[in-house]
Amino acid sequence: MKSLLPLAHAIDRFNTLFGRIAIWATFISCMVSAGNASIRYLFDKSSNAWLELQWYLFAVNVMLGAAMVLRVNEHVRVDVLYGRASGTRKAAIDLFGMIFFLMPAALLMVWMSWPWFLDSFIHNEMSSNAGGLVRWPVKLMVPLGFLMLSLQGISEIIKRVCFLQGTYEMNLQYERPLQ
Repeated sequence: MKSLLPLAHAIDRFNTLFGRIAIWATFISCMVSAGNASIRYLFDKSSNAWLELQWYLFAVNVMLGAAMVLRVNEHVRVDVLYGRASGTRKAAIDLFGMIFFLMPAALLMVWMSWPWFLDSFIHNEMSSNAGGLVRWPVKLMVPLGFLMLSLQGISEIIKRVCFLQGTYEMNLQYERPLQ
């Protein structure tokens, strides 16, 4: 399994790039929102395209950022089991969850959302709102986001197995959310 670590690190670098795109999408979305609100209140002008662009950028943020969240170990987990566990036990819990829950769900979403995107792309689907945008770019985010999440899942599985074998060091520190 140690021979697969370069693949895991390549996936990590690739998803870091997509994570940066997600960060920029958040910033751009905020700027579009502020600009749209300013124009609407100052000049009484608005466009559905600007509102839809915000939604599209939010989709980019969520779908492309999910793999980055998994990579930096900030994803949601069951704190009752995980919070008090040792490093080895945390890795085993993560491995179980990724193999039996994350991977099947993420791959199923890729498989199910691809035809939905493809139909939109082939028909050049447009928003039904006046002045709305073409829909296929935002629909592409669903299979692409889940594909990137699946790839990151593979990377994390490789790293957890290597950690459990004692051939890879990793920080499994997880900060419980305050509630």
